[in-house]
Amino acid sequence: MKKILITGGCGFIGSNFIRLFLEHNSECEIVNLDKLTYCGNPKNLEDLKDNPRYEFVEGDICDKKLVFDVASRVSSVINFAAETHVDRSIEDSQEFLNTNVGGVKTLLDAVNHFQLERFVHVSTDEVYGSLEKGSFSEDSLLNPSSPYSSSKAAGDLLARSYFTTYKTPVIITRSSNNFGPYQYPEKIVSLFVTNLIEGEKLPLYSKGENIREWLYVEDNCRAIKLVFEKGDIGEIYNIGSDTELTNLELTKKILKKFEKNEEHINYVQDRPGHDFRYSLDSLRVKKLGYKPIYNFEDALDKTVQWYIDHKDWWQPLKNNKYTRK
Repeated sequence: MKKILITGGCGFIGSNFIRLFLEHNSECEIVNLDKLTYCGNPKNLEDLKDNPRYEFVEGDICDKKLVFDVASRVSSVINFAAETHVDRSIEDSQEFLNTNVGGVKTLLDAVNHFQLERFVHVSTDEVYGSLEKGSFSEDSLLNPSSPYSSSKAAGDLLARSYFTTYKTPVIITRSSNNFGPYQYPEKIVSLFVTNLIEGEKLPLYSKGENIREWLYVEDNCRAIKLVFEKGDIGEIYNIGSDTELTNLELTKKILKKFEKNEEHINYVQDRPGHDFRYSLDSLRVKKLGYKPIYNFEDALDKTVQWYIDHKDWWQPLKNNKYTRK
């Protein structure tokens, strides 16, 4: 039975991926290595604690000794571990550089040392920067705008260089904005939904004109699983949904779910370097057989209901949450 190392598996996308992967891959075991930072929550996978095919290891992907110890017992690595919140990176980027660049190097060195089969590096559309028209392909130039996206771009380039120089079996995925269950309540969907449940206003940047492509987390996880199983070594795969909304349009849709009006919006000062629009050309991953299962409205319904039903999960987190200024 093969063992797969998942890093950052207690985070939002990682925890959703582990649950999906174990459900559909009965011949595999998972080792989850997670540092348990503020957004790495062991409660995300509490239902798997007695699963004989699941093992949790607390630790940092920058810890070479620990990473090599765990990597010696697995056949492949899928890296979800990352610092991801743009606002936090603007205030202090050091941890973003440590994890998103230094940690990736440690993982790449371990993959090389033990000659592992695959290293799937999970990245973001934000490495491309902003564009007014059209969509980014995997061959588009990287033009990151924030310390966060710059650190992710650096990690991507480092991974690509290892493939070119050492033939490290690297595959990179870059997905659009994810939303869904277990997302830390600082990102726009999870923050706005939980704010409305608590009767609070929604802090919307500027006029809400920025455009994002919205992808339900389970669809992203299915695509990453497909790339892991069928993707070509050395390739990059964009993962999008073809659903683009301005932040104001998104906010209005969330308000409608709660039968609220725009009086609940609190327009706040825009953040520095705020990208205007992201859009991905996902043809390459579609050729592998990827197709989103959920349309946006159904996925948003499921997300809203999940947060309504799981106040015990997110309310303790919001007591210590990052607040926009």
